[in-house]
Amino acid sequence: MYILEGEGVTKYFGGLAAVDGVDFRVDQGEVVGLIGPNGAGKTTLFNLISATYSPKPGIIRFKDIDITHKKPYQICRMGIARTFQMVKIFGNLPVIENVRAGAFFGKSTSVSSANATKDSLELLEYMGLSQVANTPARDLTLANQKRLEVARALATKPELLLLDEMMAGLNQAEVAGAMQLITSIKDRGITIVMIEHVMKAIMNVCDRIIVLHHGKKIAEGTPQEIATSESVIEVYLGEDHHAGSE
Repeated sequence: MYILEGEGVTKYFGGLAAVDGVDFRVDQGEVVGLIGPNGAGKTTLFNLISATYSPKPGIIRFKDIDITHKKPYQICRMGIARTFQMVKIFGNLPVIENVRAGAFFGKSTSVSSANATKDSLELLEYMGLSQVANTPARDLTLANQKRLEVARALATKPELLLLDEMMAGLNQAEVAGAMQLITSIKDRGITIVMIEHVMKAIMNVCDRIIVLHHGKKIAEGTPQEIATSESVIEVYLGEDHHAGSE
């Protein structure tokens, strides 16, 4: 059974098809990369999976349950969490309160305040943020704000995590740390779908890659298959670029 699948997933904005008849499958425990040029429809597809939008037409299933017309909070409580292309943290709240919010509104609807705090402290330790637990979230570096957003998502106890450009704006050392983090999250049994432009990361941490272009899926395969695909090289990487480079 696939943990996530979509059939004919489509979303129009006016006369423009942002996502156009996309079929996809994600196996439990996979790390799947979603790549494509700017405007390819990647974040729109995340918004469809997480119920910001509803596909018209198309069907999305999570663990064989139709989630096409669910609300975002229902999607979260079923076990799907996400981060955002532009970090969306509660800047005026301390770091730990950002994570506690995830614990309260996630999969477990009856979590106690004590357990929410315990889980949040453990996640902050795991994410390397325990030293800034009481710091206002707005005062963190960009890299740590992104880690905080992942921590808040993990606090909801997801089975599927959607990461939207977690590495954008990070330096090489921070990218390396983010790659290690993704592998570690996978080792915790969490399935990951990630949008990313840092090709080094995509090629090294993903089991499989889906390529979108103008809202359509144009390729799908292993990193090696995608790296050598002429159509992908032409429309996304450019003929003079090699897929293994940043």
